[in-house]
Amino acid sequence: MNIEWLKPGIVLGTILYAVIGVVILWLSFVVIDKLTPYKLWEEICDKKNLALAVVVGAMFIAIGQIVAAAIHG
Repeated sequence: MNIEWLKPGIVLGTILYAVIGVVILWLSFVVIDKLTPYKLWEEICDKKNLALAVVVGAMFIAIGQIVAAAIHG
């Protein structure tokens, strides 16, 4: 059984890349929120705009794939 992935350097690297990915995803949401004429979070949560929620979800998936590909190399 190969447990090389349990080495501290590999685990810390994985955690670091996960944190970097989440931060980039959050920053992209903030930037897109600033570029739109209305507040995305308010539209989705308060006004229950389902269509916008689907678009933002698709945006998160796309940006997540881009970040994962950039990190993976």
